[in-house]
Amino acid sequence: MSYRLAAPRGPKVPRQALIAVPLTLITIVPTVDPFIPPDIHLAPMLYVAPALTATFSRPRITTMTAVLAVGALFIAAVERGTLGTENVIMQIGALMALSALLVLFCHLRERHEQELLRIRSVSEATQRVVLRPLPEHAGPLCIASEYRTAEADSRIGGDLYAVARTPDSTRLVIGDVRGKGLASIGETAIMLEAFRAAARRQSSLAELVAYLEGSVEWGLAEFSAAEADVGERFVTAAVADIPDDEPVVRLISCGHPPPLLLRKGTVTPLYVPQPIPPLGLGALADTPDRPATFPFGYGDVLLFYTDGVTEARDGQGAFYPLAERVAAWTTDAPALMLSKIIEDLHTHVADSLDDDLAMIAVQREPRAQA
Repeated sequence: MSYRLAAPRGPKVPRQALIAVPLTLITIVPTVDPFIPPDIHLAPMLYVAPALTATFSRPRITTMTAVLAVGALFIAAVERGTLGTENVIMQIGALMALSALLVLFCHLRERHEQELLRIRSVSEATQRVVLRPLPEHAGPLCIASEYRTAEADSRIGGDLYAVARTPDSTRLVIGDVRGKGLASIGETAIMLEAFRAAARRQSSLAELVAYLEGSVEWGLAEFSAAEADVGERFVTAAVADIPDDEPVVRLISCGHPPPLLLRKGTVTPLYVPQPIPPLGLGALADTPDRPATFPFGYGDVLLFYTDGVTEARDGQGAFYPLAERVAAWTTDAPALMLSKIIEDLHTHVADSLDDDLAMIAVQREPRAQA
């Protein structure tokens, strides 16, 4: 999955068309004003020119428009012979004051947009460092992923995933930090970096999970000790090891929803017989000696997901039936299947996601394609 910063920008042609409107108005008023009855005054229409320009243009263009509008008002007054009247002097003064406020507004808006762009740039860089895009291939596996945050302006939240290679297998983790959005980024970063540091070691999957547990506990004590809900912080996770030359997947579940095994139109939840509590709750002693092992043959697809998918509700409060819906897409390529799930999920919730969500689809390719 790729991440791209969508910097705010406007098409050049529409803006050029818009700037023509106040300029045309500024031209028309002093041109037409001498030929209309004395009791009809077009000069107040010049207030529209800088006001309209300020809605879409930069401070410099707004300033130039304001200067032209004041000049047009001055010319119209000269043509009518009313330049020295109190009414015209008040009109010119009011237009200058309004223009100054509009230029100030443009300046503040432009500075806010620049700050927002910088924040988005930092967010983009943070995501690339913390939540790195997953590879499309790892050994004999084809991998696709999707990630969405509940907070529209955030590119990383409380859900996480990562993939790492060992000499003879692929290891992956998917997890969900308690909470959502920006408040959970610290635990997300700790969890991911701990996984990347430990996954490549020649240690067992149980030892890897134990390392993750210790890292999450350390992170909570080090960085979240002063927070009121530190005792309620935890991370649910599913940690898997997929050997290159053996058609199985080894899995440890830390209070996480079971992944789905998709095979020729069938969907099978992989329930781990001995799950352990979520990470961060002191469950180190409960880590099983060996992970659960499930068949994972060539052409099979494993779908890992967070509860942001299955707990998404429609208008009547019904949860999204992931296993039921995905049964129709078991023969699709992983990326296409995830795309269909996302589209169907948005239809289910009417485009209003209330929680972060993450999904990984892993397909074991035939030996000839490995």
